[in-house]
Order: sequence, then structure tokens, then C-alpha cells
Amino acid sequence: MKQLKTLRILLILSACLLAGMVTAFLLKPTPADSRISTQKIGGDFTLTSAQGPVSLSDFRGQVAVIYIGYASCPDVCPTELAILSRAMDQLSAKQRSEVQGLFISVDPERDTPERLEKYVNFFSDRLIGVTGTPDQIDQVVRQYGAFYRKVELDDSAMGYAVDHSSRLYLIDRQGEFVGLLNHGVQPAEVKERLESLLND
Repeated sequence: MKQLKTLRILLILSACLLAGMVTAFLLKPTPADSRISTQKIGGDFTLTSAQGPVSLSDFRGQVAVIYIGYASCPDVCPTELAILSRAMDQLSAKQRSEVQGLFISVDPERDTPERLEKYVNFFSDRLIGVTGTPDQIDQVVRQYGAFYRKVELDDSAMGYAVDHSSRLYLIDRQGEFVGLLNHGVQPAEVKERLESLLND
């Protein structure tokens, strides 16, 4: 009888534990990186470079690669732009001339078009730095399923950082979004994807 009571208690506790685990799973917030699968990605936009307005549609007939970040980013942005630059450098001269990189800054407070031009030229002459008003930036961020948020840094001379998604968005010759590459991708894979789009 005592064993039966103990077994009943164990079964009840197990059921409660299972119910708690199921509830926790169902209520778990969706990671920011999975938001991209629930919406249509892409679309044209117009932002500002040091040379004036730049639209994604300006590059129809070419393959475009978009990265969203900011010039004061200490590690993630430089890493991804270096990877993209290395991948483009491995293309033939003709292929390289048909790929355009766009670096979109979500930090217009510090990233003037002129500053962005100097920043992207450090990585590649096939990169254009663009930014815009907060409303324009927010619109592009929504279009591409990205995210960013300002993070105050009380003990830093920077004043604030910007937490943001880190992806390379691939755009085909027709201006359509066709895929993305997440942070940490290797140059060889970027090159392979670019060649595939160039050969379509």
C-alpha cells in the first residue's frame, strides 16, 4: 500500500514536470533570427550615400549583397564585411564587376554618408555605405526581417552601442531577395553562392 502511494506521488510529480516543460516551450519567446521565416523578405528602398541617393533597383542586372550594421561596431560588422570582401576578391574580374555590396547603417547619429564611404572603402571598392532617417532605416529593417536596438554604455567613451542582427542578404539580378547567410559563414561559401547567382 505504501509503495502504491509513493508510485502515485511520483506519477503526479512527473506529470506536473512534463506539463511545466510543455508550457515553458510554448511560451518561450521566438528568437529574433527566426522572425525572418514568418514574413516576406526584400523589396526596393532608397537611402543616402556620400554620392547621393542610392536605390536597390539601381543595381538591377547585377547581384547585390546587403549587410545591415554600423561603422562603430567593434567586431561583428568588420568581420562580416571582411568575409564578403574576401569572397568577392576570389571572383573573376568580370564576376566581381557584377556584384554590388551595400552596407546599411542603423546608426545615422554617428554614421554620416561621408564617414560610411571611408569605412566601406577600407574593405572593398565594391561596397557602398548608405544610411537615412530613422524612419527610412526602420522601414528597410522591417522589409528585411532584421532588428537593431540602441544600448547605452555608461562606462564607455562610445556612449552607446547598437545591438543588431548579422546576416548577408543575397539579391538576384532581378532585384529579388533569394537567400541569406548567417553570421560566421566562410568566404568560400559566400563565393559559391555569388557564383551561383551570377550564373543564373
